[in-house]
Amino acid sequence: VTFDVAKAVNEIKAGKIDFKVEKAGIVHAPMGKVSFGVQRLLENIAAFMDTILRLKPAASKGTYLRSIALSTTMGPGIKVDPSYVKDLLAQAS
Repeated sequence: VTFDVAKAVNEIKAGKIDFKVEKAGIVHAPMGKVSFGVQRLLENIAAFMDTILRLKPAASKGTYLRSIALSTTMGPGIKVDPSYVKDLLAQAS
């Protein structure tokens, strides 16, 4: 719910997404659509990862990002090594 509808519409058109965090620390967020090219998907994943790591609580210790799984909306998750994703994103930028 918002009082500034125009601002909300502009933010959504600009690509703003909301992500959900479960009690166990699992984060759900859309990364793109089937029509997106590889480069655009990588840019979205890089921006999302940057946001997640930037929002890390100062009191959080140990491994903050333990695993990554990518899936379609209702499909099974495919596990991805977090270090591989970090390397891939470093190459993309």
